[in-house]
Amino acid sequence: MSKEQNIATQEKAAAHINAGEIDAAMDTMFAVDAVDHDPAPGQAPGREGFRGFFRTLTTAFPDAHLEPQTMVADDENVAFAYTLTGTHRGEFNGVPATGRRIEVRGLQIGRFENGQIVERWGATDEATIMSQIGAGPDDGSGKPGLVDKVKNALS
Repeated sequence: MSKEQNIATQEKAAAHINAGEIDAAMDTMFAVDAVDHDPAPGQAPGREGFRGFFRTLTTAFPDAHLEPQTMVADDENVAFAYTLTGTHRGEFNGVPATGRRIEVRGLQIGRFENGQIVERWGATDEATIMSQIGAGPDDGSGKPGLVDKVKNALS
């Protein structure tokens, strides 16, 4: 596949995610046995692991929106920086819904074969997500967040 086709696949999958169409996004973008070199805690392997991750994300942030900021590609790889926004409406990493908005940056590199990602590397700024939903050490509220509460309990 060409870099243009791989970019189109990446963009189509992002559109599916933004529309809440997780199954369509995962079936479009990831090979059944895709390897995630940076999985989320507890993420299962392969396409089903990605499906579970994005279901968790969109349950916690039903209006989750991925906005690619810049994309670089060759015939095998697509790398892009993105912004993730959303409203915390469901549990995320043990934190009940707060109604707070998030806006964080992330990076991903996907290696494609036959039009689908077979390997993925990347990260989203989860520390900032936790802070923005009130569970980090500095959420701007002046109250201790989850990290501070754990530190205090252990000291």
